[in-house]
Amino acid sequence: MFFEGAEKKLEISLTPKAVSLRQRGLAFWTTLVACANAEILSKISNKDCDAYLLSESSLFVWDNKILILTCGNSTLIEAACYFINSLGSEHIAALCYQRKNEYQAQLQSTTFAEDIAQLRTLISGQAFRVGHLDAHHHYVFCAAGVPITQVGTRLELMMYHIRGELAEYLNDPVQTEQGIVHRLKLTQLFPEFQLDMHCFKPTGFSLNAIQGSHYFTLHITPSAGQGEHSYVSFETNLNLAAYPYPVVAQLISLFAPSSWDLVSVNQLISTAGLSEHLCVGHCSITTEQGNYIDFNHYQQRQTEELFPKFM
Repeated sequence: MFFEGAEKKLEISLTPKAVSLRQRGLAFWTTLVACANAEILSKISNKDCDAYLLSESSLFVWDNKILILTCGNSTLIEAACYFINSLGSEHIAALCYQRKNEYQAQLQSTTFAEDIAQLRTLISGQAFRVGHLDAHHHYVFCAAGVPITQVGTRLELMMYHIRGELAEYLNDPVQTEQGIVHRLKLTQLFPEFQLDMHCFKPTGFSLNAIQGSHYFTLHITPSAGQGEHSYVSFETNLNLAAYPYPVVAQLISLFAPSSWDLVSVNQLISTAGLSEHLCVGHCSITTEQGNYIDFNHYQQRQTEELFPKFM
């Protein structure tokens, strides 16, 4: 059965005078998530952050910021409008709405252009596309808020057409949460992080992890039949350029994707330790809010063996 792994993403920061988001009750976040056509599965918390694992990806809440990722046929734009209308646009310091191209876009209820038209009735901003229309590409809308005074970092790794022993395990209904964590060596790569995870049926995996104000999240959409629709996303606000463990190289080595995207915000991208590859596309942009976004699309250098798909 087909499931759309490509995510939509919303990040909103509040002005300093706004009331802490963590003071809002569960009913508010349940409604917000329901607007996106999703539900809350579980929650972990520490002194800095609340992390909600969703039926379609993740929600992270800090005192002055939220980050929500949804996949499948989610309607994240409705959650964005609910949030802005509930708090008032005057309390929004910065907003970023991002949407990756879908494998089967015709199954989505809206397009990016329709989403942005709806957002612009509430808040002004700049929209752009990175990447070619006939290949993997990303749409981004950034609100025209005040210049940021505290620069944050973020890195997104999106992997396509995973292969090998790990991919075979992820397509096996006997997979377990701990089995996946063990194979990915996540406790070694991220010691002292609190983990929350869920295996979906028949396949699929989501994980949230927090330590202080730092987070990482991992979502796996495997696909039988040579992984033609397989998709894995990893994201963190850790500065991996200064991190002591080779996270990106480890994940690419294990998942063995035929191609992948690296999107970094305010940090350098390192390809040290990666398998032999080509960078086939690059773009960088500085937003009106002062964030430097760097986009790179890579593919494995070796030839991929293709198989006919009988229809």
